[in-house]
Amino acid sequence: MSIIKGQNMVDDEILQRLVKKALRNGGEYADVFVDQRITTSIQLEDDKVEKVITGSTAGIGIRLICNGKIAYAFSNDFSESVLMCLADTVSKTAHAGLSRGKDIVIDMKRRRPEVSFLIKMLPETISMSSKIGLVKIGNEAARKFDTRVRQVNVTYRDSIQKVKIYASDGFIAEDERIYTLAVVQVIVVDGEIIQTGYEPVGGLIGYELFDDDPLDVVALKAARRAVMMLKAKRTSGGRMPVVISSEAGGTMIHEAIGHGLEADLVGQGLSVYSKKVGEQVASTAITIIDDATLPNKRGSFSFDDEGTPSKRNILVENGILIGYMYDKHTAMIDSASSTGNGRRESYEHKPIPRMTNTFIAPGSLPPDTVISSVPEGLLVKKIGGGQVNTVTGDFAFEVQEGYLIENGIIGEPVRGAILVGNGPEVIRSIDMVASDLGFSIGTCSKDSQGVPVSDAMPTLRIPEIVVGGEVRA
Repeated sequence: MSIIKGQNMVDDEILQRLVKKALRNGGEYADVFVDQRITTSIQLEDDKVEKVITGSTAGIGIRLICNGKIAYAFSNDFSESVLMCLADTVSKTAHAGLSRGKDIVIDMKRRRPEVSFLIKMLPETISMSSKIGLVKIGNEAARKFDTRVRQVNVTYRDSIQKVKIYASDGFIAEDERIYTLAVVQVIVVDGEIIQTGYEPVGGLIGYELFDDDPLDVVALKAARRAVMMLKAKRTSGGRMPVVISSEAGGTMIHEAIGHGLEADLVGQGLSVYSKKVGEQVASTAITIIDDATLPNKRGSFSFDDEGTPSKRNILVENGILIGYMYDKHTAMIDSASSTGNGRRESYEHKPIPRMTNTFIAPGSLPPDTVISSVPEGLLVKKIGGGQVNTVTGDFAFEVQEGYLIENGIIGEPVRGAILVGNGPEVIRSIDMVASDLGFSIGTCSKDSQGVPVSDAMPTLRIPEIVVGGEVRA
């Protein structure tokens, strides 16, 4: 017998029975996560639309927390017999000594969202031909920019996700998330020199995304950056002052400190910030915030994937570590409260502590003042890929777009630069923070699952950091 009711959401009475069955043999907490989504994806390569994919997925996951351990089972089969079997499976992991029998009373209350997000143009109301036309516009704009453009890849994606969480702590939460995304990648060639420009836009937003960020303008940004870097000289390495522009987004802060403040890594001793709440971990100029309530940002939501309302969490304030990002499981272990950071890729994954929209709060200085304060150094306008060791805080990031600073003035572009340092040391050394704020977007991977995020920071100055570059005799 199918138990999907209205809009493919599972009936509350069935959900309650599943939670009770999961707790039948004991446990401190149980929840059911219902996940349904419809996605559209368009891929253009080599002047041709290579892929147009639409599809829908739906599934359900049941979790039990018992003695600090998690049992999790999931299925894309919504038949009652299968779901009751899932609940029975997780219940059997509970220790017999904690058996609480079948008389479980749960007084459920439906949670109301504390924030809402305005979606002006639902992607589902836009024709497929219009979406295909959009990626063609991006492709054409990039190719016309310069004869040295050899390859253009344009990706468009939208999705509508509906989630419902039924939890044994007495709450039901429902959320609808509408994401729209586009990415343009441009490859240019001049002789033996090959450069790449990459520009993404997107968020918890509808098709109106392209009113503020027309895809031809996005494509031109990617093409312009790639062509400009063709003439850039290779930078020489060494220790030097570095200014990171707000245009670079917050990739460095996301990797260098953000993951280290997620409570699961902290609890496992895999973070350099373990057991440092109340301590000075950054410059007094630095305040770090994770905020899932920001309007239409890629990491925003009304409820996290455990039904906790989205929150604005101050993680570091004026350099002092205030706290970590918790989901319900890690909060129970630390006798804390969830910070609304329990996130998962889909019903096939259990929730874990994850960032949402993470950023360094703006300061008071004009950006130009920060740049002009450097007699000789490097200005970073775009950060590429990198890696970080959360245990030690050591990191290395590629600079996609960088410029020399000479006598406080932005000079010629350079390529091949890599920022190498230690997160805690760099965060403690930052001495100038500007009043601007620039966001970047991405999909953050952790424990083999990805979630949409954004990160940001203002223009800031690192007095000294190792810049890897060309070795010269």
